[in-house]
Amino acid sequence: MTNPLGIAQQLIAAHLVDGSMVPGTEIALRIDQTLCQDATGTLVMQELEALGVDRVRTGLSAQYVDHNIAQADERNADDHLFLRSAAQRFGLWYSKPGNGVSHPVHMQRFGVPGATLLGSDSHTCAGGALGMLAIGTGGLDVALAMAGEPFHLTMPQIWGIHLDGESADWVSAKDVILELLRRHGVKGAHNRILEYQGPGLACLTAMDRHVIANMGAELGATASVFPADDAVLRFLRAEGREDDFQPIAADPDACYDLTDRLDLSTLESMIAMPSSPGNVVPVRRVAGTPIGQVVVGSSANPGLRDFAVCAAMVKGRNTSAEVSFDVNPSSREVLQDLLLTGAAFDLITAGARIHQAGCLGCIGMGQAPATGRHSLRTFPRNFPGRSGTSNDSVWLCSPETAAASALTGVITDPAAWARDEGVDPPQVALPEHASVNDAMLEAPLPPGRPKAVELVRGPNISALPALDPLPDELDVPVLLKMGDNVSTDEISPAGTQALPYRSNLPRLADFTLTRIDPDYPDRARRAGAHLIVAGDNYGQGSSREHAAITPRLLGLRAVVAKSYARIHWQNLANFGVLPLEFADPGDHDRIDQGDRLLLTRLRSTLDRDGDGAGSPPTTVHNATKNEDYPVTHRLSARQRTAVLAGGVIPAVSASPGSGAVGARLRGVNES
Repeated sequence: MTNPLGIAQQLIAAHLVDGSMVPGTEIALRIDQTLCQDATGTLVMQELEALGVDRVRTGLSAQYVDHNIAQADERNADDHLFLRSAAQRFGLWYSKPGNGVSHPVHMQRFGVPGATLLGSDSHTCAGGALGMLAIGTGGLDVALAMAGEPFHLTMPQIWGIHLDGESADWVSAKDVILELLRRHGVKGAHNRILEYQGPGLACLTAMDRHVIANMGAELGATASVFPADDAVLRFLRAEGREDDFQPIAADPDACYDLTDRLDLSTLESMIAMPSSPGNVVPVRRVAGTPIGQVVVGSSANPGLRDFAVCAAMVKGRNTSAEVSFDVNPSSREVLQDLLLTGAAFDLITAGARIHQAGCLGCIGMGQAPATGRHSLRTFPRNFPGRSGTSNDSVWLCSPETAAASALTGVITDPAAWARDEGVDPPQVALPEHASVNDAMLEAPLPPGRPKAVELVRGPNISALPALDPLPDELDVPVLLKMGDNVSTDEISPAGTQALPYRSNLPRLADFTLTRIDPDYPDRARRAGAHLIVAGDNYGQGSSREHAAITPRLLGLRAVVAKSYARIHWQNLANFGVLPLEFADPGDHDRIDQGDRLLLTRLRSTLDRDGDGAGSPPTTVHNATKNEDYPVTHRLSARQRTAVLAGGVIPAVSASPGSGAVGARLRGVNES
């Protein structure tokens, strides 16, 4: 008799092509679907080209344009043309600018219970709302999956989250995930999959679950999974895709590596204070704080219900004169339904500014708040400067809290507002069938035709860099020393200044780590080879591989940190940067910026190390202080081969065999 399995274990077992389901060891999974967005997609398409791929080998792959849809000059528009031509060349679906945010659109049009989904966006995990195993990762991993290769990752622990009860009025899904962030912080689910279960699921729609699964990324989770049940069936039926439904549930008596319980009836409205999603308190504790902006939308609150609740609350009222009330529809489908139901009219009448469907302010592309003013957003992240304003003050909250605060001009608990105003909870009636709109979604060209498609390269698209092998010895300066929880937004910033250069790596390198040290790019170019030292959870947040590539272009050869966020750790290895970890975290404090560190016999050390779960300690010598520090790494044999070669693509190029990319990659795995 087989052991009873939870949903995550079932999905992993059904797609496992290598390894065993032992937490901490490397496994490889077959990938059914992929998604890319435009801020990461241009590199992915160039990587596909470098890997010699003629057509994607997944069941379905989609390229979305949702991040860089502001067209202040030709750069973003040129990249959109490149991505459309690449989608035609390689056989992807193409979602045009203005069609919506990748995660809800993918859920509406393509999400299938039981499938694996890999995306070059950290919030790809939102697909777990439908009973998918959906994982965000770096772009090169996605390119390899599109080439037909399995996705390699560390087998996570499975964390069962048991939900009881039913949420009180004015409390919604955002408050559920904010409560988990309050309890566990931004690295509490590192190398874990969150699996939700229990009777409390009955009050959560599929789009409510999307909210919770999406922000599992903020906990550091590999993925979040929900059962495919009646709520998922109702969602797919509303989207005209009932035939894609299949039920998925945990086996009775399924066991988990660790568990948590959450009684939804005890929750209150929560809010994440500046400048971390883990800095969570009840709204009542900060009520009365003046605000200057409220923004509703993003992949963290993308459902029609989230916008409709705001519309119902502001209907017949005026938002505060002190507040800019911005509404970013998550998809054209949602925008169309807001128009048909009259909710858009109520929002506009109350003073809302309705924007096109896309990420917009969530990625810092417009909607930057004013200096010294608090901005309240239904977004997933509030890392320093991510909004586009230096020294910003961004708070994360539910749609209910956002709408109540937009009306009063101060942070307001929606339940308290309702009591004061004598307002009943809004009864939002959603249409039985969604306004499916595929007008801006282009299907792949039939097999055979794409070979005639030429890639359209604008002048802002640089070539992929040539990466040299890791030397056997590094005698290099510590060019930068950082603390805990440095995000990829701080390593490679988003926003209107930097993001238009995401296809121009030499120019994008000018922005590297400038939010921490404005002089880092210039100092790095003068220093040449160097390393950096970091604290816990280095590289949290976005999956953008630019945060590994541009420091590498500036001479970064190794990072020594207390610990790493999952995706950034993978990205560093993919591009030949050696990610080392202090055996004693206290040694972090013994190193100063400017110290000179020596690492010797790197190639022989990496060749002999064990696999995955932790290497034998090696030594970093501080020549400035004449001290030694034991360090380890968690690289598998496959990753060590890539790091030694200078990155995955150089390793593939150097491997024997000239046929399909899979044969060349197997050469890497066997070396």
